[in-house]
Amino acid sequence: MAKAMKLKQLSFSLPNRVGLLAHVASAVSQAKVNIEAICAYEMDDKGFFMLVTDNNAKAKKVLAKMGANVEVEDVLLVGVPNKVGQLQKLAKKISDAGVDIYYAYGSPGAGKSACLVFKTANDGKALKAINA
Repeated sequence: MAKAMKLKQLSFSLPNRVGLLAHVASAVSQAKVNIEAICAYEMDDKGFFMLVTDNNAKAKKVLAKMGANVEVEDVLLVGVPNKVGQLQKLAKKISDAGVDIYYAYGSPGAGKSACLVFKTANDGKALKAINA
């Protein structure tokens, strides 16, 4: 059964270059901050990042020193069993509640669980639908 909770995500971009992901990950880890979920991609010569961490204040400070304008936004973190059909079930619950999903990302954890992050048009309504 899926369990969702609201939390904060850090979003930022930096000029893209070879090794940018390694540089960001190194800076955050040197600050003793754990990245719990990440989405990173390149577009128009910029590296875009969305991070869920165990210490957003510390991570934001480190990233700002790198020149990032870091935004903090609400997202939903959903823990689900790592098995076929889980994303479909969640997407349907959110859709059935009449809520638009702006984006989703995630990854399977080790073994029997997976972590999914959702940004929706109404995170409170989506949270209720998932946890119902």
